[in-house]
Amino acid sequence: MDYLIVGIASYLMGSIPFGLILTKVFLNKDIRDIGSGNIGATNALRTGNKLIGYSTLVLDIAKAIIPVIFVKINYPDLIYIASLCAFLGHVFPVWLKFKGGKGVATYVGILFSINFLLGIIFAASWGIIFLMFRYSSLSSIIGSISIPIYILITDQISTAIFFSIMFVLIFFTHRENIKRLKNKEESKTKIY
Repeated sequence: MDYLIVGIASYLMGSIPFGLILTKVFLNKDIRDIGSGNIGATNALRTGNKLIGYSTLVLDIAKAIIPVIFVKINYPDLIYIASLCAFLGHVFPVWLKFKGGKGVATYVGILFSINFLLGIIFAASWGIIFLMFRYSSLSSIIGSISIPIYILITDQISTAIFFSIMFVLIFFTHRENIKRLKNKEESKTKIY
């Protein structure tokens, strides 16, 4: 029963579409009609309102941190269920006909909650690639593959499986970006 409660609660927390809520409340716009149509932080920045973009980023990270930390303290054996369900909530939110964001900010929250060092590794990888190429999508893909690679190098085979699954999911959510990157049609991202 704990598995079910943790899974549903984490999914529901992860499925709160902060990008959509903030743009509706403060700009009276639907974020799905802006830029890529995505509800995440990168597209929230395309509204032209940096405060909404960064607020979306922080809240999308927080909606993973809250359930994952709670579960880490109270039900440590269920931490990967909470993490996966929070991520799936963001990517497939029940409120938006299962059409959500790409899950990167939520994944960052998961990483910092499970192991602070993993969050730092992701952020460093993301930052280096972004400074080199200015593509948020490419940075996210490289950042997410860096985690299972690091875990395999440090011989943590059991957790490598979970983070490999997470990489596959992030790769899947970025499939359109990957096509645009291959065709040199991807938009560069302005984060400041």
